[in-house]
Amino acid sequence: MVPGALTKVYFDGGCRPNPGPIEVAAVLRGVPHIRDDLGEGSSGDAEWLALLHALELAHAAGETDLVLLGDSASVINQAKGLARPRVALALQARFADLSRRFERVRFRRIKRNQNLAGIALEWLRQGSIKR
Repeated sequence: MVPGALTKVYFDGGCRPNPGPIEVAAVLRGVPHIRDDLGEGSSGDAEWLALLHALELAHAAGETDLVLLGDSASVINQAKGLARPRVALALQARFADLSRRFERVRFRRIKRNQNLAGIALEWLRQGSIKR
């Protein structure tokens, strides 16, 4: 960590079937962090939980200036305040609380094939990496 340096954190979430068991991943400094102990829900729930997972990791690492990269336009627009959140109030409150812990939080939508967190989840499903 370099004080004041911009940190990229990739996030992605999914469930199979939809709705179903949730899997989320965040990639911080090239290292994937995967969780599959978050219960069941929709793909939207999974994307939101992945976003929260990314914020929690960055905070624990002492990061202060973030750009969160994800492929869900819906969740990114909701997090930016451009669309009404379609997630439980408790998750919205958790997002607000975590976001305040950083000097700056930005979002960038990227293509699915550029999302390192999504790639990590796919490798997990294929058995290429372990939890």
